[in-house]
Amino acid sequence: MSDKPVSDLSFEEALRALEDIVTRLERGDVALDQSITLYERGAELKKHCEARLNAAQMRVEAIRLAEDGTPKGTEPFSA
Repeated sequence: MSDKPVSDLSFEEALRALEDIVTRLERGDVALDQSITLYERGAELKKHCEARLNAAQMRVEAIRLAEDGTPKGTEPFSA
C-alpha cells in the first residue's frame, strides 16, 4: 500500500489502490488493526475518486436544443 497522500493520486492510481484494499479486506487474512487502517484509507480513496469524477462531469458538454428540438450546439454541462 502506498503512503502517498490521497490528494496527490490521479483518479487511476486512487482507483487501483482502492481495488487493492477491497481485495485484501475480502480475503480476510488481515489483522483487525490493519483492517481498520485499510478501511479508513479506502474511505479516503473513495471520496477522492468521487470528487475527481464529479469534477470531470462538470466539464462534460451538454447538447443544446433549438426550440424545435433539433440539436443546436453544445454548452458546458451544468448540474
